[in-house]
Order: sequence, then structure tokens, then C-alpha cells
Amino acid sequence: MKFTYCPDCGTKLIQKEIGDEGLVPWCECCNKPFFDMFSTCIIALVADEYGEVALLRQGYISHKYYNLVSGYMKPGETAEYTAVREVEEEIGVRVENLRPAGTFWFGRKDMLMIGFLAEAKKKKLELSGEVDDAVWVDASRALEMVHPEGSVSYTLVESYLKEQGHKRQKGSSL
Repeated sequence: MKFTYCPDCGTKLIQKEIGDEGLVPWCECCNKPFFDMFSTCIIALVADEYGEVALLRQGYISHKYYNLVSGYMKPGETAEYTAVREVEEEIGVRVENLRPAGTFWFGRKDMLMIGFLAEAKKKKLELSGEVDDAVWVDASRALEMVHPEGSVSYTLVESYLKEQGHKRQKGSSL
């Protein structure tokens, strides 16, 4: 969101040079800048003890491809809390271990996605009202089911597969 008017007092903003930031929308009445805003959400690859990952389909995102669990952060939440909450809400799975997997800019929706790898015990998936379908699939099959290369889901699945391959190689050489 780009500001044109001050959200506090309603005054039309001017462009003011602010150090290394360059020209920034500025309210002369409130004497403060208003940097562009964007949404922040999480995306989580949920893996079970059998090397399967949970994929879900949501019609408002795609009727063709599956995705990973994702959701918007609410004010006051940490990214970690949001990831655990979204996994439980969308597919009814309790996260046992969570670790960061990187951050991703999703330009099509002007949002920052904070990626996680979540470990959970396999159980029947319980879908929320916003999820049309969800399945556990072998991680090696997941790349064929998510949006092709370049999507955040694809990137996280690919990263997980590389990590799992590395673990297997390391384990077999001992």
C-alpha cells in the first residue's frame, strides 16, 4: 500500500528526502514518514515421519495446483506462532518441530512470505472451511503437484528434498 494521505490526520503527503531511503511520503503536520506497507504471511512445508508432505488445494488460489499451508500474520503474532496456528487451522495437524526456511517476496500479491519447515506426526487431515482438498504425498511427488518452478511452494519442496537427500547420503556413509 502506498500512502497518498496521512492515515493519522488526513493531510496530503509530500515527498521528502530521508537519508539513504530517498524520497518518502511525509506528513508535514504530523512530522513523520509513511513508508509503503505490505502484507506478511507464513508458508510452511509440513512433513511427517515417513517423508511425506501435506499439500492442500484452495480454489481461490488454484484449481489445478496444490500448495503448502500458508496464512497471514495477525497483529501481535510472531511468525512462528502464526505458522503453528495456520497448520492446525487449515489441516488439523499439531506441529512438533518448526524451523525457519527463508523469506520470499511474492510480488504478485505484494507480500513477504516467511517460510518454515514443520515436522508433525502423520494423521488424518482435518480441513478448515477455506481448504477444498488436502493430501499427504511422498515428498518426491510433491514437485509435480505444486505450481511449477518459481513458486514459493516449489522452492520449499525442492529445498526439503535436497536436505533429505543430503541426510540420506550422510547417513549411508557412516
